[in-house]
Amino acid sequence: MIESIPNVSEGRRAAVVERLADAVRTSGARLLDYSADPSHNRSVFTLAGDAPAVAAAILALFTEAVAAIDLRTHAGEHPRIGAVDVVPFVPLAGSTMGECAALARQVGATVGNRFEVPVFLYEEAAAHSTRRRLEKIRRGGLEGLTGRMASGTWHPDFGPRAPHPSAGAVVIGARHPLIAYNINLDTDRLEVARAIAVSIRESSGGFKYVKAAGFRLAHRGLVQVSMNLTNYEHTSMFDVFDAVKREAARHGVSVLESEIIGLVPAAALVHSGNVDLQLARFGPDQILENRLRAAP
Repeated sequence: MIESIPNVSEGRRAAVVERLADAVRTSGARLLDYSADPSHNRSVFTLAGDAPAVAAAILALFTEAVAAIDLRTHAGEHPRIGAVDVVPFVPLAGSTMGECAALARQVGATVGNRFEVPVFLYEEAAAHSTRRRLEKIRRGGLEGLTGRMASGTWHPDFGPRAPHPSAGAVVIGARHPLIAYNINLDTDRLEVARAIAVSIRESSGGFKYVKAAGFRLAHRGLVQVSMNLTNYEHTSMFDVFDAVKREAARHGVSVLESEIIGLVPAAALVHSGNVDLQLARFGPDQILENRLRAAP
């Protein structure tokens, strides 16, 4: 079984998000979870199945997304380069990272040819060592990537050498499980969220295996420290929550709540050190193993 967690640049039009979900449901893969955020203008889908079913689901998702999303009119807090922005494949029971990397290359070749969307491979599927990290490919958003492609220094692994007029480009790859984890602050001061993100992320000398940025959630009138924890066994949600809470207090700000986007492995919820994550809207159905057992 292989898991995939495609991120799509649409979080405001509920009808479009539902059509994307239906595309996955009818593909043969199991749709385990999906959620949309209007401020980020982004949706995250979690699906699983064998390699053919997962490939079919991603291609069905592309069919709907390319038809419905136009990045020329897209606006949102989260950086993006494509209508379907990033597609990771993650090995679950009975599958290997090598199989996920092979699937990334197979799906990438099809996407580049069928939809004329440039495809960049990342993490364990990367063909170029300088492109392993997602943030390097997505730096500067679609505008930044377009400039690098136009300069002739960046060519995609598959597809045309210029972004699709409305659907942009996509990053596809294979990686280990990560946790998409956000902490919402009880303030609208964006500079506080950004300063905290700088203090905790690996690239600025903070926690290893933490990627973080500060965003404004205009629809709620507050700000957010948004994170990817790429190795929760080394740096846990409890580690970063405690650090963010301390840093927020230094700025005279309190933590309102935290949230997990998508699903989380059960192992990530142990060894809390008695730290209360103040998780909002979290229940047993957000535990990956529970969803896999319950899915038809």
